[in-house]
Amino acid sequence: MEWEIVVGLEVHLQLATKSKLFSGASTTFGAVPNTQACAIDLAMPGTLPTPNEAAFRLAVLFGLAVNAKINQHSVFERKNYFYPDLPKGYQLTQLEHPIIGAGIIDITLPDGTSKPIRLHHAHLEEDAGKSLHETSFTASGREMSAIDLNRAGTPLLEIVSEPDMRSAAEAVAYLKKIHILAKYLGISDGDMSQGSLRCDANISVRIKGEQQLGTRTEIKNINSFRFVAKAINVEARRQIDLLEDGGTLVQETRLYDADKNETRSMRTKEVANDYRYFPCPDLLPVELSDEYIAARQRELPELPDARRTRFESSYQLSTKDATQLTGERTTAEYFESVAKQTGEPKLAANWITGELAALQNRAEVSVPQVTVEQLTGLILRVKDGTISGKIAKQLLAQMMDGNDDVDTLIAAQGLKQVSDSDAIEKLVDEVIAANSTQVENYLRADEAKRAKMAGFFVGQVIKASRGQGNPKIIGQMLKQKLNARL
Repeated sequence: MEWEIVVGLEVHLQLATKSKLFSGASTTFGAVPNTQACAIDLAMPGTLPTPNEAAFRLAVLFGLAVNAKINQHSVFERKNYFYPDLPKGYQLTQLEHPIIGAGIIDITLPDGTSKPIRLHHAHLEEDAGKSLHETSFTASGREMSAIDLNRAGTPLLEIVSEPDMRSAAEAVAYLKKIHILAKYLGISDGDMSQGSLRCDANISVRIKGEQQLGTRTEIKNINSFRFVAKAINVEARRQIDLLEDGGTLVQETRLYDADKNETRSMRTKEVANDYRYFPCPDLLPVELSDEYIAARQRELPELPDARRTRFESSYQLSTKDATQLTGERTTAEYFESVAKQTGEPKLAANWITGELAALQNRAEVSVPQVTVEQLTGLILRVKDGTISGKIAKQLLAQMMDGNDDVDTLIAAQGLKQVSDSDAIEKLVDEVIAANSTQVENYLRADEAKRAKMAGFFVGQVIKASRGQGNPKIIGQMLKQKLNARL
């Protein structure tokens, strides 16, 4: 039997507000535990929640970016459950009337094809606190876990997809697209290591060709792209093995154990009635005017898909380069600045996606550490023949660690490219004299082989010039002298 995986994701995006969804407490990450949970976050008697307008603004920006319906009437409800990190005993969320309705998120797969993923809705809700099991301690002879309530009340946008994904690769592409959009819009830093972006994966399997969905399980709180892929694949495999062995799946919530690469049961999957939802009596419905939504529409930046298309047409870039350059808003803006200042968009793209990207990967940073002015100067000095490409790569690495411009580094290290024909001719004659066997082989070879063999001689002359010889002049002079012996 050929099985098909069916995946839907619930993505929890922490919104980049300075204060919480219903209080003025700070949302700064990394504060001392339990120093950023005020009386409102803890639902102390006599306190009332006050909605944070900034969270609504960021939510609407996301909805507009994915062409979703913006619901002008939304309602907060109490989702009742009891857990140590939920200080109120309920969570304020939206169920029947979310702020964002249906929309579309277009994803690009590794093979370059695209696919639309339907958005069911997105709603605002407050986050819970955090249980710190890794910092367990002993009290009264019993091992206990700690609770940090700093995160309680932090605004989240929960983005719920339809079950439109058919592989782990599609799920990862969808999650990455949300991550890119969030950063472009400035609505979240999307830092998965800090919990700013988390997702729950709803997974089921069915025989290929069937229309009815299978029994699903939900994998909770996956916090990296790699783990999303691994969790989906291992859970789908578990379900298929169970069904092929004649077993029966139950709807449940499971956890993914990255160390063991397995999922394990957490609890039976709840339904809405289990949470006893009801409209929060402390909060009025939220009404958004046409003017409010229109103002948010005017705030939208150029989005990544539109920018990629423009880069391809305006700068004649390949789809691969344009996609890589628009993956981060800061990188896209950086590229445009360098391209305009150098007048060489393709050279700028090559340096940014090639050598600079490699240096960033080694330094484990996602944005360029070399200024626009530094890279512009480097490209111009390669273009005008002052330095070779090889030396330029060495200088770029040095620029990652300092603020010197290329001209300062060239002067300090005496790296100006040698273009003096007399000096180069002397080196060429020395290399030819020192490599008589290679010269004989060159002279006996046909034209096609000679073109390939010329690279050896060019390399030797550049080496003799300590990397400062002009490769173009060297190549021309070598060809002239060697061919004169034919």
